[in-house]
Amino acid sequence: MALPVPNPLPSNSPILRPRCAAAAARTPSVQPLPDELQLVADVRSPHNHIRVADVSQRAAGHPLAGARLLLLDGSGNIHSLSFPRRAHHCPLTATYFNAFATLPPLLPRPSLAVLGFGAGSAARALLHFYPDLSVHGWELDSAVLAVARDFFGLTELEKDHAARLFVHVGDALAAEAPPGGFGGALVDLFANGSVLPKLQEVDTWRRLSGMVAPEGRMMVNCGGGCVEAEEEGRDGEAVKDATLRAMATAFGKGMVSVMDVDESWVAMTGPPVTAPEEAAAWKARLPPELRNFVDVWRPYNNKSGG
Repeated sequence: MALPVPNPLPSNSPILRPRCAAAAARTPSVQPLPDELQLVADVRSPHNHIRVADVSQRAAGHPLAGARLLLLDGSGNIHSLSFPRRAHHCPLTATYFNAFATLPPLLPRPSLAVLGFGAGSAARALLHFYPDLSVHGWELDSAVLAVARDFFGLTELEKDHAARLFVHVGDALAAEAPPGGFGGALVDLFANGSVLPKLQEVDTWRRLSGMVAPEGRMMVNCGGGCVEAEEEGRDGEAVKDATLRAMATAFGKGMVSVMDVDESWVAMTGPPVTAPEEAAAWKARLPPELRNFVDVWRPYNNKSGG
């Protein structure tokens, strides 16, 4: 997952525009935190440099004021966030995690694999809005999950939804799951500030699709121009395009849709939901806060990159 700290945007934007990280983020050095962030925890594991930071509630105009952020990679990209001081405990985040929460009504069965669990931002929204949904999450780094339990309320989330939330430690690309066992899957896999290289390979998508039932769907964070990798040659826009091309080859013509808001891209597999009656049926099964996402999808067009 990667979402650089955004600049302020109008509250009606479906996904807040990520701010492009500085060019220095292409180096493995750790970027200092902006003034509006207060460091809460700093942990190193074999896989990550993990930082937890709070955005000041007094950060005037900041779209994430009061948020708690999980920062990974030297660039300090946001991989999860929550709002622990909200009185109403709304799980929505004004980021692409909200788009992920629109997928369940389109699935043939109420079960989701979350590949790249992080601190559970996507799972929290899914469990909140869909009481019949079960979620299986995979996270490579056990230290990320430990931080999630200590600082992001994952322990309470697991306790409250013990019959519906199952978190696994391991490589999401090698997840052991029954063929077709899930109604759908969310794919949010980043390393060193970039979408995993394996996600630019057609065979990876063909293998991952085997986790999903016939007529199931996958929703994918593809990054974009505002995702700055630590490695040279991993331009965010080029990596996004390569990921989408691999998906289109794996799933077939007309079976990938995209949405983008200011260089932040999410893809969805399956037939496009563009007919007015289909879009209306999808909206009817969504909470009001999420219905605006239905209208921003369009069929993927390889000629233009989107």
